[in-house]
Amino acid sequence: MYSIIFLKSFRILLFPLSILYGLVIFCRNKLFDKKIFHSVSFGLPVICIGNLSVGGTGKSPMVEFIAQQFQKEYELAILSRGFKRKTKGYCLANENSTALDIGDEPKMFLLKFPNITVAVGEERIEAIPQLLHDRPNTQCILLDDAFQHRSISAGLNILLTDYNDLFTRDFFLPTGNLRDAKASSKRAEIIVVTKSPSQLSEKERRDIIKEISPSVDQQIYFTSTLYAELYHLSDSSKKSKIDIDTEVLLVTGIANPKTLKDVMLENSKSYHLMQFPDHHIFTIDDWVDIKKKFEQMDEHKKIIVTTEKDAIRFLKFGKELNEIPFYVLPMSHQFLFNEENVFIENINNFIKQFNRLV
Repeated sequence: MYSIIFLKSFRILLFPLSILYGLVIFCRNKLFDKKIFHSVSFGLPVICIGNLSVGGTGKSPMVEFIAQQFQKEYELAILSRGFKRKTKGYCLANENSTALDIGDEPKMFLLKFPNITVAVGEERIEAIPQLLHDRPNTQCILLDDAFQHRSISAGLNILLTDYNDLFTRDFFLPTGNLRDAKASSKRAEIIVVTKSPSQLSEKERRDIIKEISPSVDQQIYFTSTLYAELYHLSDSSKKSKIDIDTEVLLVTGIANPKTLKDVMLENSKSYHLMQFPDHHIFTIDDWVDIKKKFEQMDEHKKIIVTTEKDAIRFLKFGKELNEIPFYVLPMSHQFLFNEENVFIENINNFIKQFNRLV
């Protein structure tokens, strides 16, 4: 608790830097708005999934949701930055690519969607032509975490904001978590309020929409987090459940594990958290510490739980994973107010309309 209070106090002291950062962002956006800095569009549907803040808002599960819905209908490609990979520049993923080659999230996409093209590149404006050269039959590109990359003009922008940390209530880095201006939300065609309570009331829905104050042509959706059945890290056919007799060691290297902690608190007998930095590359020392912590737990029924993104970075430990009950907790978006089909239809209409226009 004291560390949280200290962190908040420290971030407040950095307020002057936030003002300077906000000024830089304001000037940059104005240069794009005035066409002094140019944005490039491409001759195929490009869908950008992003946010205004640092931290987890559910971008990867949203990319997965869209990929799952349209992978049979269109030749899709997913283009990510490949955060914390050891390579540089454009890279087309293949079955031999590791998380160190392409990053943990692209590797996760590759494993889940082997028939979808996955590529990485820091400079998206350079990576897209290379991707299209490698995969000329591509019919639609999903840009993962690229809302702030204004050098590319995506045909459809999907902006995510966390219900627990709406961009309207945030401030620029480093005092807050915003990496882009609140006004940039107007560039999105679709806004999704993620991690909402599953029983969100109609009144609160209206209040949040009023707070966000969308343009007449913007659409707002609400999703809650849906957790699926646990599967073993080394053998997905092995399943498990968390119940009131289970002691859990929660191991995460994600930006915001709050919803995961809430799940453990509500469903397990007790849980312990080993939290690592976002996109942390787990070392052999980390692995030893995790096993040691697990051995110290007292309950007869005990398991280790991690996220799908984190799981990718544990695969390198190979057969050692078979020795302990190390499980993965998949998550996905669950649309509220019966609007899932409306969301899907809007994306499908965008792709079809774009193809009719070109």
